[in-house]
Amino acid sequence: MITDEALATQVRRFRFVLAVLLIIPSSTLASVKGNPTQLSGYKAVRVHYSPLNKMIMSVRINGRRANLLVDTGSNQIILDAGAAASFGVQPSQGGLRYTQQTRINGQLLTVGFAQSLIAGGMSFGSTLVTLRSSSHSDTGDTPVDGLLGLDVLTQHKAVINCRTKLIFFKVDQARQVDLSSVASKEKFTRIPLRREENGALTVPCSIRGQPTRLFVDTGAFLTIFHEAFLKSVGIPIEATRISAHFAPGASRKISAGQINDLKIGAFKTAPAKFGVTALPNFTLRQGSASVSGILGMDTLYNYHAIIDLDSMNLFLK
Repeated sequence: MITDEALATQVRRFRFVLAVLLIIPSSTLASVKGNPTQLSGYKAVRVHYSPLNKMIMSVRINGRRANLLVDTGSNQIILDAGAAASFGVQPSQGGLRYTQQTRINGQLLTVGFAQSLIAGGMSFGSTLVTLRSSSHSDTGDTPVDGLLGLDVLTQHKAVINCRTKLIFFKVDQARQVDLSSVASKEKFTRIPLRREENGALTVPCSIRGQPTRLFVDTGAFLTIFHEAFLKSVGIPIEATRISAHFAPGASRKISAGQINDLKIGAFKTAPAKFGVTALPNFTLRQGSASVSGILGMDTLYNYHAIIDLDSMNLFLK
């Protein structure tokens, strides 16, 4: 997951990112050919995009309105501690003397308990949430109270349509939907998703024939590659004035690289410039798997991505 506190004031200096930030028009509608507004056996919840390609879902937590960033780069629901207190979310009690805690990227964080979480017509019931003091609310004109992570998305076998601004949650477990057949007719390419030991979603990719994997992260506004990997396959790197924050203490300068032969699975992307940096170790190592980049919302949107967490496939066209 990439957060970027400095980006709002510096983005105009970054030529290729500027185009990326404008790719998601506010008028995009769900009722386009091949992108249904309903899936049989699922409930649809609409999301919207804020500046910087952030996919935001409006929810109610304990009956109070909140905005959550839909983030496949997070394994769990994470709430800003201050916002959580205003929603009446309290630390969970593992016993009379102990409060449950969890560790994320080296941080020991308190776990809270939300009595109810509702999005549109979809009720997720009560749920544990991780509480963290966060600066992740810099998403333009939409304040964000936390992250909706893979725990909820995978439990309800979500289908995330990045182009049409809809997420489908499975409510009829007996009903089977063959998205592969529908996607093939609409000229999508199917790429198998893999969930790593640490919960991360990855997909295979290659550049100049060199195979590697990408971390699939809807919380990342930009697709970005590890600098050492691109240099190893002979991709020239050009400097920019942008920096990004991956976690507390993990700030990185962002460069740019022209990639003409990126393949994600069997899907070939158009030649384009991508972000490049020295990715931190906790991003490069996903369980026992190594990755060489982050597949972010710019690419997911441009190629009509559908992330199916039931069949564990990514569809691109």
